[in-house]
Amino acid sequence: MARFLQSGRRRDICVLLAEEPRQAQALKSRLESLYDVRIDPKSFYGALEAMKDAGFIETKTEGIHDIYALTDAGEQRLDEHIEWVLDHVDIDEHSE
Repeated sequence: MARFLQSGRRRDICVLLAEEPRQAQALKSRLESLYDVRIDPKSFYGALEAMKDAGFIETKTEGIHDIYALTDAGEQRLDEHIEWVLDHVDIDEHSE
């Protein structure tokens, strides 16, 4: 599995970007709501840059804002991770 998916924050970023492309601040706010904790901006933007450098996310400019979105490679890695999770978790056992 790709090293970038070893980070839970990076996996969660991918999940949120799979849902819809987002501005960085909206993405950070959504993660902070999910985790119920403030995320250090340097750490957050570092994760975005690492994922961008690896080719898993891209930025698009809409007006004055940069919008982050998954690339095809990012979607593929997220799909692989989801498949791996489903292979290792018995959904029926956990739905009771």
